[in-house]
Amino acid sequence: MSAIKVHDKLFVPFIAEETILNKVKELARKLNKDYEGKRPLFIAVLNGSFMFASDLFKEITVEPEICFIRLASYKGTQSTGHVITAVGLDVDIKDRHVVIIEDIVDTGKTLHTYLPQLLNQQPASLKIAVLLHKPEAQTHPVKVDYACMTISNKFVLGYGLDYDGLGRNIREIYQLSE
Repeated sequence: MSAIKVHDKLFVPFIAEETILNKVKELARKLNKDYEGKRPLFIAVLNGSFMFASDLFKEITVEPEICFIRLASYKGTQSTGHVITAVGLDVDIKDRHVVIIEDIVDTGKTLHTYLPQLLNQQPASLKIAVLLHKPEAQTHPVKVDYACMTISNKFVLGYGLDYDGLGRNIREIYQLSE
C-alpha cells in the first residue's frame, strides 16, 4: 500500500484489507452468538456501509434479513451538520431485533437524528454495529454496541468510505495525510 491522491488531498495507508476482513469476521461471530435463535433485521446505511454490510452479511449464520436506508451528513471532509434521509425504511420493524450497520460513527449526529424515528416504530431491540468508531469526535450521544475498530479523529477513506464521492472502491482504508 502506498500513498494515493483523491481529488486534491493525499491519503496514506492506514488499515490493510486483511485486517478489516478479520475484524468483520470477529464482529460476525459476536452477532451470531448474540442473535442465536432470533431473526435479526440488519439495516445498512448507504452509501458508506455497502462494503462492510456485504462482507459482514456473508459471515452471518443466524437467519437474518437485510434492508438499506440512505442517510447523509458529509460534504468533503466535514460534516454539514444536517442529516438528509434520501431513501427511507420500507420494512415494518415493530417487535423485530434490529441491527443498524454503519460504516463510521464520528460526531454521531447522523444516527442521533435518525434513531428516534426507528425507536418510534417499537423494535424489540435496536443495536448499532459499525466498522469504525471515533469516540474523541463524538458530540452526540449514540451508543455503539459493536465496533470492528476504534480510531483517532482523522479523516479516512476506502472500503466504502469516500471523499466527495471518490475512494469507496478502495479495498483498504487510508487516512488523510497531515
